[in-house]
Amino acid sequence: MAKCFSFTATRDWCFRYSFSNAGLRSSTTDLGDGTVMQVWAPKAHVKSNPTLILIHGIGANAMWQWNDFISPLMSRFNVYVPDLLFFGDSYTARSERSEQFQAQCVMRVMEAHGVTVMSVVGISYGGFVGYSMAAQFKERVEKLVLCCAGVCLEEKDMDEGMFKVKSVDEAVSVLLPQKPEKMRELLKISFYKPAKGVPTCFLNDFINEMCTEYFQERKELIQALHKDRNLSDLPKITQPTLIIWGEHDQIFPLELSHRLKRHLGDDAELVIIRNAGHAINVEKPKELYKHFKSFLIDSLPPSKSGNNSNGCKTD
Repeated sequence: MAKCFSFTATRDWCFRYSFSNAGLRSSTTDLGDGTVMQVWAPKAHVKSNPTLILIHGIGANAMWQWNDFISPLMSRFNVYVPDLLFFGDSYTARSERSEQFQAQCVMRVMEAHGVTVMSVVGISYGGFVGYSMAAQFKERVEKLVLCCAGVCLEEKDMDEGMFKVKSVDEAVSVLLPQKPEKMRELLKISFYKPAKGVPTCFLNDFINEMCTEYFQERKELIQALHKDRNLSDLPKITQPTLIIWGEHDQIFPLELSHRLKRHLGDDAELVIIRNAGHAINVEKPKELYKHFKSFLIDSLPPSKSGNNSNGCKTD
């Protein structure tokens, strides 16, 4: 029986066309140890432009999370958008599942493209990987932007009731939904104003296209992120860092943004985006790009207007 029309597959094709039209090409690199990395790279790397890496979170592939930002950023940067291991066409036969290993693989694929110095933007899980890149490769990462990335979480936080979920297994069931009801739950906790009445057939289509491949490996990525995690073990990076958070984030609660700001001190700036949840790249793309531009592009320091008593800015 012929496969029915897939809205998700069609949208994926549209994103692929959009990336290509913006000046990116899909490139696959065999790192030689059972690891293959796919990255969207500039068709023409402009030596006079700085390099910017955009790192996606858990969910769909990189195109779905960064499509709205490619065209404006390409005018100022050599933009590279990798698919992390077990997303898109990236995978490894090795058993490592840590964000440290992901960071090493991203850096290795950048080396393969001749890139040695870069700024990094990471959203959610991608922020964990970006933070690890900044910690491991201090001389190569110039600036870092972390979007709703709970790198300061501790294993005990779940037991103490910080999160909507009560266990890692429950988190996996929501973050890697295999049933429509779990997909609805994910939408509910990801967005400040989640879409209502999404047809079940659309949810099943997205699950079949985006959530079934590498399920076990992605589950292990989430488990590795949480296990034995303590703030005292988190290295303190010194690169200029912009922390951006959705005011109503239910996946990584706002308290984690303040914890990270305290951990990094004067090297970091915190911006809180009002009326936004965890998926700030989807809910507030214009506001998010405005802060990218201010921190990464503009020569003048960001405006101090809007500072609140917590030492952060709000929008």
